[in-house]
Order: sequence, then structure tokens, then C-alpha cells
Amino acid sequence: MTEESLQGLFAEFGTVRSLKLVKDLFSGKCKGFAFLEMEGHEARAAIAGLNGKSCEGYNLRVAYEKERVKGRRR
Repeated sequence: MTEESLQGLFAEFGTVRSLKLVKDLFSGKCKGFAFLEMEGHEARAAIAGLNGKSCEGYNLRVAYEKERVKGRRR
């Protein structure tokens, strides 16, 4: 997926304030995940509407980011 296609997909549920598609440093290929920021109620709608769905041949897993503690995620 591209940042543009991901932006369009989530924009159906509200305003995407920021989007970061994580890519491999050397190859430039997507690592298979991204970070998005949306308003709370819009984010909840996107999670409910997209989690587990298939898009462009990918199965989506959409969830809140887990809180980091001392450099590690919980």
C-alpha cells in the first residue's frame, strides 16, 4: 500500500491528522505497518470499520498504539 491509498482508506472515517508508513531503511519497502493520528471518535470508527478487513490483498489489523514503558511497548 502507499501512503496515499492508506490515507484515502482512513479518510472515509474522518480526518487523518498524520500518517507514517514505516519503511525499511535500506530497501525503502514498506515493513507492513503504519502509524496514523485521528480524533478519538473517528479513530474508534476506523478501528471498528477496518480491523480484520482485506484491502489490496492485505489483511488489516487496526488498533490503538500500545503505550511504551522504558523503551518497550506493553
